[in-house]
Order: sequence, then structure tokens, then C-alpha cells
Amino acid sequence: MPPPQRRPGGRTARIRAQVLDAVLVELGEHGFDGLTMEAVAARAGVHRATVYRRWNDVGGLLADVLDAASGDDWHPPDTGSLEDDLAALNQEIQDAMTAQPSVMAALIAASFRSEKAADAQQRLWEDRYARCEIVVSRAVRRGELPPGTDARRLLIAATAPLYHQLVLLRTPPDPLLPRHAARTAALAAAAGAFGSPR
Repeated sequence: MPPPQRRPGGRTARIRAQVLDAVLVELGEHGFDGLTMEAVAARAGVHRATVYRRWNDVGGLLADVLDAASGDDWHPPDTGSLEDDLAALNQEIQDAMTAQPSVMAALIAASFRSEKAADAQQRLWEDRYARCEIVVSRAVRRGELPPGTDARRLLIAATAPLYHQLVLLRTPPDPLLPRHAARTAALAAAAGAFGSPR
């Protein structure tokens, strides 16, 4: 799902935003192994003692970048149809994963190297899937899906091909994949494939 965005605020919030923006740039340019507290502090224009005091280590920085997403105003697309909603969501994922530098891909990779980042990544997934459940509930209300469709299972099935191709197989982006994966999941869901287990 799309990478985190942040809201402006007071001085403390501004410093946090500067630091977290610096983390994203450093991570995108140098990856997890090149991410240092000193480089983040320098890019953010704040004293490194401030960075150490608030975030302790690189894992703390990554965790806060991911946790910051819970404060953004991102919402899933609302196109008027399930397939189009899922296709638009998949396109957002593919665009974020293939952007250069790919901050989203770097954050996913970093979550395998830092326990703090891994925990925060899990919280981010939970947040994003919870926000996207409305895509399924709208489709049920429109009569596109049977009542009782399991939103989480459907959303995972619709988006998983993107992550499989781009993260696991590392294949070049396929412009047809976002729509194809959406259509496949939507057809399966309409046939009852994601009914809630009894």
C-alpha cells in the first residue's frame, strides 16, 4: 500500500517530519545498510543528539516512519466498482514499488533486518488492510459480492500478485498485472470464494 505521508504541526512535529523525511531519502538512496543516525541528522538539519535522544537507533527511526502512516489521510480508491477499486489500488502499489528510489521496497526490506521496523511494518499492514475493507463493504452494498465476504482474504488475494512479482521474483513491472489481479480476485469473490468461514 502507499508509503506513509505526514501532517504538519508544531515545532516538535516539524522536527519529526524533517527527520522522517530524511530517513526516507537516505533509505531510498543508500538502503538499510547505508542508513545512519548521523546521515539522517545531517540531512534533516538537526543535531544528532536530538535524533539519538528521540529515536535511539536506526530501528527506532524506521519504526517511526512506518508508524507515521497511521496519521495520514490516505483512503482507498472509490471508483464505483469492485474491480476498478482493486485495479486502482494495485496500480498505486505498483507505482510505489517501482518508483526510483523505491522507498516502499526499501522499508519492506528493512523490516527483515530490524525487529522494531518489523513490528511497525506489521502495524502498518493492519492499518492499511483495515482502511481498505470499505472497498469490500461498498461492493457488498452494491450487490457485486455476496454478504459475508471476508474482506481481508479478498484484499490479500487481490494485492498479493503485485508483491509476489515485484518483491519475491523481482520481475519488471507488468502494466497489465494490476488490472488482471484485480479482475481475478473480483471474479472469485463474486463466485463466493471468499465467504467468511463458518
